[in-house]
Amino acid sequence: MTMPSLRRLALALAFAAALPATALGAPFAYVPNEGSGTISVIDTATDQVVNELPGGSKPRGLAIGADGRWLYVSDQPNNRLQLVELKERKLGATVALGESPEGVSISPDERWVIAAIEGKNEIAVTDTRTNSLAFSIPVRGKNPEHAVFSPNGRLLFVSAEEGDAVDILDFASRKQLAQVAVGARPRGIGFLPDSSRAYVAAENANEVFVIDTVSFAIVARIKAGLRANGIAVHPSGKEVYVSNGGDANVSVIDTASNRVVATVPVGQRPWNMALTPDGKKLYVANGRSGSVSVIDTASRSKLRDVPVGKLPWGVVIK
Repeated sequence: MTMPSLRRLALALAFAAALPATALGAPFAYVPNEGSGTISVIDTATDQVVNELPGGSKPRGLAIGADGRWLYVSDQPNNRLQLVELKERKLGATVALGESPEGVSISPDERWVIAAIEGKNEIAVTDTRTNSLAFSIPVRGKNPEHAVFSPNGRLLFVSAEEGDAVDILDFASRKQLAQVAVGARPRGIGFLPDSSRAYVAAENANEVFVIDTVSFAIVARIKAGLRANGIAVHPSGKEVYVSNGGDANVSVIDTASNRVVATVPVGQRPWNMALTPDGKKLYVANGRSGSVSVIDTASRSKLRDVPVGKLPWGVVIK
């Protein structure tokens, strides 16, 4: 390659490096490494780590804003939401949330970022238009871990780790509608695409509870693996994935029968997970292995393990 060609290549690479992730052929998988204080960025086309971002002192829950500029990260020890500027790859402003923020998610319209606040038993809501705390919603359950919107944006399901229950909130009115008793230590939550049912993993019960989102009744209990934890729902609504922290595997649930139809080995202490938008690949954070396992959902087999930072907590893909 000639020198002018090398210069043009260098300029192109420098230009590409300055662009936000969403302009570079997304999707990318973002992995918070709570033991390293970093966020690994995986290109889902190649399954290679292409960047490491700062994430605060102990990053856990993640969400990405609508324009792909901001990454919202719960920084647990500092009791705040840490913003990361993706284009510049640097820490931005912070939003004070309350003691021990955990799971973070974003509303379907991408206006609201919500965080479960363990120490205050409430949900903190940040407005993405201003990147400031808008309001908080109290919950009855103790020690909320995850707060997740139904796909239609109407309901907010909150898992109460020490309450053995799921709190169900009407987001528009900011009021609690119900509390549903489930198994011990509920963790991950996922919804069918039509919002009709929610799937909740109960870690100490080793079960997944299926909740009807109209009647709020438990319509099925599914035996999962040891220390069932994270939940991810395929875009088709035909399968639900459950990470089993004690078994180092992921269970595949057929939603038509509510039965486990496959088990896929992954790394040690699988935690939270995310699917690519097309549903072809599932990315599983393995806390004790310091890796992310990539699962082919069609063959229900592991493709590879991607090394990341120390103690990866979850994955978000955009």
